[in-house]
Amino acid sequence: MALEDAKDSIDQAFMREDLKGLSFENTFAGAASFLRRRYTKDLTHADVAVTGLPFDQAVTNRPGTRLGPRAIREASLLQQCDSPYGWGYDVLSEFAIADYGDMAFDYAMPSEVPARIKAHVGGILATDTGCIVLGGDHSVTLGCLRAHAEKYGPLSVIQFDAHTDTWADDDFSRVDHGTFLYKASKEGTVVPDRSVQIGIRTDNPDTRGFHIFDAPECHRNTPESLMENVKEIVGDHPVYVTFDIDALDPAFAPGTGTPVSGGLASWQALHMLRALKGINMVGGDVVEVSPPFDHANMTATAAAHVATELLCLWGWTRR
Repeated sequence: MALEDAKDSIDQAFMREDLKGLSFENTFAGAASFLRRRYTKDLTHADVAVTGLPFDQAVTNRPGTRLGPRAIREASLLQQCDSPYGWGYDVLSEFAIADYGDMAFDYAMPSEVPARIKAHVGGILATDTGCIVLGGDHSVTLGCLRAHAEKYGPLSVIQFDAHTDTWADDDFSRVDHGTFLYKASKEGTVVPDRSVQIGIRTDNPDTRGFHIFDAPECHRNTPESLMENVKEIVGDHPVYVTFDIDALDPAFAPGTGTPVSGGLASWQALHMLRALKGINMVGGDVVEVSPPFDHANMTATAAAHVATELLCLWGWTRR
């Protein structure tokens, strides 16, 4: 890149005028927006917004996911000059993508966070803009599901996770990253019999009726064959895709609160997401990235790729 061109590309997180297009900027410099998209609260011309929910006060083990959105954004800079691999189209050039920044909240009032998340995500959806979320612990997904269900009706969910997160919890004032799907299914926000959990490798007797493809089954079968089954289950219903980074084996994602051995490899997860082409995806998230326990940014890098795949998957049926 010529010097005169490089001068014009400094801090595209603030200076870029078009929400579409690839970005050419030093990966080690400038403001770390997701994929160098522009930071903006004006979604008038946006097709989809990426937003962070830096909340981790609902964890049962190691904290730190409040720092996840920042780490994921920084890791995304490693791929910011590239058209995403394996999709056959360039989501960055075909769709107007904005970085909506992080949700503000009072850290001393955790019980108010789910409602605030619903309002925050719902405000994005109200502008007819799609939403991809960077967590945060997995409790943040409940507010996201409620916002999407309010717009699209009861949802199908495709969940990548080591845990089912369906532990019984009838106290809806509690905020817990291990019970959000129990609550979502009980209140009718999601429909378990047309939803799927992938990569599970912990026991929970109360499945709430969700279809489960556990980690051993994922290892025995090809990603493509498994995702054909998943697509049959969710059909053409509106789908929310939630990706807990602990779906990956700790060898690929050590920086998470509740790591469990025997999980998916990075290549498996990416193949699975690409094999979901054609689902009616209305929103999604990647959660549970805990930078204090990460090594060489491995987990954040994996999450940045997952978030990019979610953008591509969201855009596939809208081209």
